[in-house]
Amino acid sequence: MVRFLLSGDAPRSRILAVLLALVLVGLAFAPFIFPGVRALHTAATICIFILLVASYDLLLGYTGIVSFAHTMFFGLGAYGVALASVHMGRGWDALAVGTLAGALAAAVLAWLIGLFSLRVRAIFFAMITLAVASAVAVLVSQLYQLTGGEDGLTYQIPRELTPAFRFGELFGVRLNGRLLNYYLVFFTCLALFLLLLRIVNSPFGRVLQAIRENDFRAEAIGYRVVVYRTAATCLSAAIAALAGSLYAIWLRYVGPDTTLSFEIMIDVLLMVVIGGMGTMYGAVIGATIFVLAQNYLQNLMGLAAEATAGLPLIPDLVDPNRWLMWLGVLFVLSVYFFPTGIVGRLRAGR
Repeated sequence: MVRFLLSGDAPRSRILAVLLALVLVGLAFAPFIFPGVRALHTAATICIFILLVASYDLLLGYTGIVSFAHTMFFGLGAYGVALASVHMGRGWDALAVGTLAGALAAAVLAWLIGLFSLRVRAIFFAMITLAVASAVAVLVSQLYQLTGGEDGLTYQIPRELTPAFRFGELFGVRLNGRLLNYYLVFFTCLALFLLLLRIVNSPFGRVLQAIRENDFRAEAIGYRVVVYRTAATCLSAAIAALAGSLYAIWLRYVGPDTTLSFEIMIDVLLMVVIGGMGTMYGAVIGATIFVLAQNYLQNLMGLAAEATAGLPLIPDLVDPNRWLMWLGVLFVLSVYFFPTGIVGRLRAGR
């Protein structure tokens, strides 16, 4: 059963299998293991970014396409839910329409970009996607009456997904709509991740890997490289938009900084590199480590600074305000010691 769910793509490393099991169990029971609003928000963010990073790895790791427009598709999904909720009101129909509209808009835009750009070489395509993503971000900021501009949009979602909806208590944890919202995010991300795993291990996925390794040979044996690349781009964009929709449902707020920022694109790239390109499991490890570091590294450094207060120099080095510097150091070390990513290294050393 497990082998079927994983599409025959086993971890192929005991350490990796244990790590993946720990992440799965931790996320599945996060509301009960790690009580608190911040912990639950961190767990939901990890779920969403695992899906976002996995969808980007379909492009970068499996197809060899470098794109800087992935957060644009993520933002389209988020704004789809936000606009539908604002104009249609508080209801499940607004969430469904917004989610489908966002995914469809992302796929169509990806198709248009691919149609006109995928025939060029990698760096030129990357620059085109960067230009389009920047233009969309500026457009969203300028269309204040529609998108809320820099202030973004705040909206209501069905009451069943908010803390106001309460239905008991279990193991000392209050059962409310926020918990239902979390499990909506968790199970949807899990299902879409398993779908991506199925895709990359299908004949379609094998062709994408062949194109990544040598597109000239793939073309020579009869595969229409541009068609496959365009299909991969559209699929990746649609799933990124679905991740954005889940993020919008979770946050109940959408703005340029939360969904369209180029910083998010850089974070996604870092997660792919840390976890390992060309492996879906890399998205799980990379996103988990990065999001945990973003949320808790500063707190750990604060504790370290207090513990070493009587020592020279060390308290200044571990000052919480320097957490971004240490995050950068951790990234450099991970690239140096794990050039193929954590998953690639674990699989090679099994």
